[in-house]
Amino acid sequence: MKAKGDKKEKSYELRPGQSVELLKELHILTRDGAMNQDSRRKLKQVYHLFNFIEPLLVDAQQAHPEIHLVDHGAGKSYLGFILYDLFFRERAPGSTVWGIETRDELVTRSRELAARLGFSGMKFLNLSVADSIVSPELPERIDVVTALHACNTATDDAIRFALAKQAKTIVLVPCCQAEVAATLRKHKATALTNALGEVWRHPIHTREFGSHLTNVLRCLQLQAHGYEVTVTELTGLSGEVMLNRVDSGTDCPPCTRTVSLLACTTGACTDEPTDTGMACQSPHQSPL
Repeated sequence: MKAKGDKKEKSYELRPGQSVELLKELHILTRDGAMNQDSRRKLKQVYHLFNFIEPLLVDAQQAHPEIHLVDHGAGKSYLGFILYDLFFRERAPGSTVWGIETRDELVTRSRELAARLGFSGMKFLNLSVADSIVSPELPERIDVVTALHACNTATDDAIRFALAKQAKTIVLVPCCQAEVAATLRKHKATALTNALGEVWRHPIHTREFGSHLTNVLRCLQLQAHGYEVTVTELTGLSGEVMLNRVDSGTDCPPCTRTVSLLACTTGACTDEPTDTGMACQSPHQSPL
């Protein structure tokens, strides 16, 4: 039994140079810096999310060594802090992680935490979606856009920003997608006069169908903007949509633009790390 426990401990050990203070702030480590069963579970979630995003950052870095990443609707900026700690701090000098958030108290909190950790390449702005698109405080070139647990239409806000900035890579984790489901519920009585309405007769099906339809519409929107769409669903708590757009230019070879949607399917909504569920299907590619 002990040997088995030792093996598990090694699977989720901290990486060299990883910020212990950040992991305490994320409640991945205890206040004493120790690990328990819950700590290992959360650390596994963090590593899984990072392992998915890391190759996208490497690709972005090949085009521009100094990456500009914008975490839209950042909340407490957990994703931005994780990415900065595990990638940007050592492997992308001169790069910047921007956190965009409308709640001033969260912006202040993130600034204080970044200063305390010495994460000088992290900056936080209190901006709306519309303001962030035209703000002179952000660089003209945005390479990566992320949004962790972007609730309901906040995901669409991030997409709007990314399209306006022509970001090379987008990683989104949408959740609580209620907009379409609310419309389906509003017109359910009328819909049930048609056999198709049976698809969303029951409340759980209304929610799931609305969520599915929402992500389909997002994919179609991105395809309409020239993105090649690849969809991969992760079982458990999240699903993932990867979208690639190939640009052609006269002075450079074609480059790939990537968008990834990780669709949260749990009822809970939080920007803290959550169990991501590892079983996944093979990617389904839909070339343009």
